[in-house]
Amino acid sequence: PPDGITCPLVASLEMKTSLPSWAHNYSFTGQLRPALLSPKRTVTNKNVKLPDYASHPAGVSDSEQRDRASNNSIRVYGPEELEGECNLRYACAMGREVLDAGGKACRVGVTTDEIDRVVHEACMERDCYPSPLNYYNFPKSVCTSVNEVICHGIPDYREIQDGDIVNIDVTTYSRGGYHGDLNETFCVGNVDADGRRVVQTAFECLQSALAMVKPGTLYRDLGSTIHRVAQANKCSVVRTYCGHGIGSLFHTAPNVPHYHKNKAKGVMKEGHVLTIEPMINLGHYDDTTWGDNWTAVTRDGKRSAQFEHTILVTKDGCEILTARENEPVMKWDPDLVQR
Repeated sequence: PPDGITCPLVASLEMKTSLPSWAHNYSFTGQLRPALLSPKRTVTNKNVKLPDYASHPAGVSDSEQRDRASNNSIRVYGPEELEGECNLRYACAMGREVLDAGGKACRVGVTTDEIDRVVHEACMERDCYPSPLNYYNFPKSVCTSVNEVICHGIPDYREIQDGDIVNIDVTTYSRGGYHGDLNETFCVGNVDADGRRVVQTAFECLQSALAMVKPGTLYRDLGSTIHRVAQANKCSVVRTYCGHGIGSLFHTAPNVPHYHKNKAKGVMKEGHVLTIEPMINLGHYDDTTWGDNWTAVTRDGKRSAQFEHTILVTKDGCEILTARENEPVMKWDPDLVQR
């Protein structure tokens, strides 16, 4: 029977683009509206290693829950975990390839569901599990966050419009049991000046934070630098969602807030692996969550952009594990995000 949220791929366009049941009396903050979802995609490659939450009915990661209850330290990764077949560096390289595939599919008239299909199949081709799938019951293989969506947007049958900004957030889980996490925001068609400003500001916020990464830097200090860059461009920094440690667990210590005067604990050491992923808003930093219990949006309905890398703290700085080939340091190039 219809569940009010999904419909088959063969359904009519009218059915696919209808509102999900939760949205009929929902008060939206901006112009964006959800559509229905395609059926959940399945793991079709028997070589893919499943994370512990993949088959849990509530998508709970028992290993993360145990870690949260008992672990007070930030893991240090050594060469044996970083190198070799299917290890952490490999997981991050695969994440980069998968994001590039998803980014190529992003253009006017394409649904975010089609981006999800491309990402899912790219993961299968690389013997990787798409980490978002069933993580606390997230229904898709990638997060696609359009316009006023800050993060955790669910791919659906809505077609991308001329002028949209679209964030694609990919995490891949390798056969070696490691996650690699990254995202980029794309400008689709003719994006206005404010849209381009928030996208470039988000890029520069991450760029400025990465320049601070080295042993001895306090995790809490990243937020002040990000805040200064955002404020100089008349933007704000989201406070609810943070960067995080990553590796054999999707989310672990440290917690990496992006805002000014945060109280994050910890000092960077060589071998720490983490994501930095500032979410930058054109308007106020306040957020709220749609009735799907996932999609985080700006409370004022103004647009939001984000870039993310997984990084390794090295003896004198950092290595971007999810970098583009031949781009060891982030360099702004508007052509790379234009679709």
